[in-house]
Amino acid sequence: MARAVTNQRKAINTAAAWIIGLLIFFPILWTILTSFKSEAQAIADPPIFLFFDWTTENYSTVMERSNYARFLWNSIFIAGGSTILGLIIAVPAAWSMAFVPSRRTKDILLWMLSTKMLPAVGVLYPIYLLFIQFGLLDNVYGLTFVLMLINLPIIVWMLYTYFREIPGEILEAARMDGAGLREEIFFVLTPMALPGIASTLLLNFILAWNEAFWTLNLTAAKAAPLTAFIASYSSPEGLFYAKLSAASTMAIAPILILGWFSQKQLVRGLTFGAVK
Repeated sequence: MARAVTNQRKAINTAAAWIIGLLIFFPILWTILTSFKSEAQAIADPPIFLFFDWTTENYSTVMERSNYARFLWNSIFIAGGSTILGLIIAVPAAWSMAFVPSRRTKDILLWMLSTKMLPAVGVLYPIYLLFIQFGLLDNVYGLTFVLMLINLPIIVWMLYTYFREIPGEILEAARMDGAGLREEIFFVLTPMALPGIASTLLLNFILAWNEAFWTLNLTAAKAAPLTAFIASYSSPEGLFYAKLSAASTMAIAPILILGWFSQKQLVRGLTFGAVK
C-alpha cells in the first residue's frame, strides 16, 4: 500500500529541492551577474551581488575581440558530430550485447568503462604525435573523432541499459515477419528505445560541448571551440573577470537553452524502464 504524503512533507521536500537547485546553479548565476559588471566591481571586496551599475560593455568587447560565431560553429560541429558518430557505432554494439547472449558481455562492458578511468594526460603524447603525423592537428574532424572515442563507452553503456528493458520477443516476432538485421535494429528496436536514445544523445552532446582538455591541446585557432574561446581570456596581463565572465556566459548560453527545452525528454529517457 502506498504511504500517504502529508502537505508538510511535500513543502519540506519542495523547499529542500529548491535550496539544492539554487546551490548548484549559484556559480552560473554569479558568472552571469559578473558579466554585467565593470572590472572594478567584479573584483570588489566585499563582493557586490545585485546592486551595481549594469553594463553590456564586456559583451561588446568580447564580440569585437573574438570571432564568436566561428567558435560556436566549431563547438556545434564537434559536439554534434562526435555524438551522432558515436550513436551510429554504439547502437549495433549495444544491440549485440543486449540480445545476443554471451558470458563475456559484462566483462566487455566493464573493460570499456575502465578506459574512462585512464587519466587523459596519460595518452596525450601519443595522440598528439598521431595528430601531427596524419595532419589532424587543429582539425575539427580529428577532434570530433577523438571525442567520439572518449564518450563511446558511456554511449554503449547507456544504450545497453535501455535495450535490456525491451522484450526480446518483440524482435523475434519481427524476424519471423521477415525483418533483416538492419530492419530489426533501425525500424523495430530504435523507435522503441527512442526516449533512451534521445537522453543519451543529449547527455553526450553536453559532455562533448564541455570537454576542455582535448580541445585546448589539439587545437590552435582554426578548429578551436568555445572552451578555447573562454581560455583565450586568461592572459599574461592577468585575469579580467568581467570579460572572462561574459565570454563564459556566451559559451554556456547555448547549452543552457538546449538543456532547458529538453529537460522533460532527458528525464523521461533517464527513467526509461524504471517503472514496471
